[in-house]
Amino acid sequence: MDKSLWVAFCVAAALFLLDELNQADATETGDSSKDADSAGGGRKDLPMLYVTTILEDPYVMARGTELEGYCIELLEKLSEMLHFRYKVSVVKDGKYGTLSSNGNWTGMIGEIVRKEADLAVAPLTITSPREDVVDFTQPFLHTGIGILLERDTALEDASLFHFLAPFSKEMWAGVIAAYVVSSLCLFLAARVSPCEWDGNEDTPFTFLNSLWFGAGAIALQGAVPPPKSVSVRIISAIWWLFSIVLVAAYIAGFSFVLDSDADQLSIQSFEDLVKQRHLEFGTMAGSSTLLYFKNSKNPIQQMVYESMNRKKDTAFAQNYQEAIQRVLDSDYAFIGETVSQDLAVARHCNLIRTPEVLGARGFGIATPQGSPWTNKLSVAILKLGEAGDLDYLRSKWWESSCGHEDHDKWSPLKPQALGGIFLILALGLAIGMIVAMVELSKKSRHTADQEKKSCCSVFTEELSQRFRPREIKKQETAGKSKP
Repeated sequence: MDKSLWVAFCVAAALFLLDELNQADATETGDSSKDADSAGGGRKDLPMLYVTTILEDPYVMARGTELEGYCIELLEKLSEMLHFRYKVSVVKDGKYGTLSSNGNWTGMIGEIVRKEADLAVAPLTITSPREDVVDFTQPFLHTGIGILLERDTALEDASLFHFLAPFSKEMWAGVIAAYVVSSLCLFLAARVSPCEWDGNEDTPFTFLNSLWFGAGAIALQGAVPPPKSVSVRIISAIWWLFSIVLVAAYIAGFSFVLDSDADQLSIQSFEDLVKQRHLEFGTMAGSSTLLYFKNSKNPIQQMVYESMNRKKDTAFAQNYQEAIQRVLDSDYAFIGETVSQDLAVARHCNLIRTPEVLGARGFGIATPQGSPWTNKLSVAILKLGEAGDLDYLRSKWWESSCGHEDHDKWSPLKPQALGGIFLILALGLAIGMIVAMVELSKKSRHTADQEKKSCCSVFTEELSQRFRPREIKKQETAGKSKP
């Protein structure tokens, strides 16, 4: 009995070890079809695809004997969907693929052309010369051409009138118009209201004094001269409320301007890059970005290429890591794929990418011409995009280490943002003027009853008296004083 138990135990252990060896062998050959048995046929019956790639963070990275990164996870998902095994190897010459002078293709494109590999899964830009010799799938990442700069070298000194930056031009025009109209209404209400008008004497609220009163409210100073009538007090209170909101909005915007440097970049576009002289710029040698500028008919882009070509000994970087290091260590601007530049910005908090992007393009998987896998992979990539898997991989591998230092892009405050307070100010001014007219009409009615005159004639006389030029008033006063 003991012998049979011992034999059974040995057989079970042998089977377990055999299964472990099979799984280890599957891992070494790149088999990631976890549901291969349920799909039928077992792992060994699945087709084997040989994949070429290139080491570039975060697409493909070596971790000991293992490879990881965005492209490796993408390859795993595609193998699960399409049921194939794969074996990944790094391209021998370490290049993406360009047409050499002898007519042969280098890099990953060359290995696909020579059918040394079935797939090229890497940040491989889809271009027309490459499309002539290989087939590409649908893009799994979309990108463009941008400029990567070191933050401190890219910032320009604040302009002399940088204190105006919190508000847009339209906002400043609205504030000035509101100030002038409110001061005018204050002047008119003080003239019309009997409580502010003392006989033939001018009211303290002359137009200049009204302007000074409005400026004092913006500066949060006291009310001089103090208003007496209800109408003038209404206008004053509404203007004070408007001033408090305006000052609060300005202070908040100005503090953000001081902290933010997004609008202070000295280089916003490729035209700015060509015109400046203190930064050297370039791209990767033999890259699709260089080919884009070489073939471009745009005058600015031609100038970019000619400038890089004149300084080819120093302008071109041999790889992505070298380019990033040069941007960090010297006055160098790197022109390259925006998706890779976004990663550099996420990893290095003192780097920044300019807003202008050229040449929208995509990264695709390269296959030999006529390969039956091209269409299958394209459909699978579209499904991954529709399911949100591509967005998940992008957010996972492009996660920023800079926390939340980069705020959303700031823009000057526009009148629409404070439209409500402008509306309240307009209503308050209208109410104040109406109350001033009511106050004058009440006095006119009382005077008309005493002098047995028409209320309208008294009202007109009172109104004309208040807006009569000062010289005429003096002449009338002098005429009345003569015997």
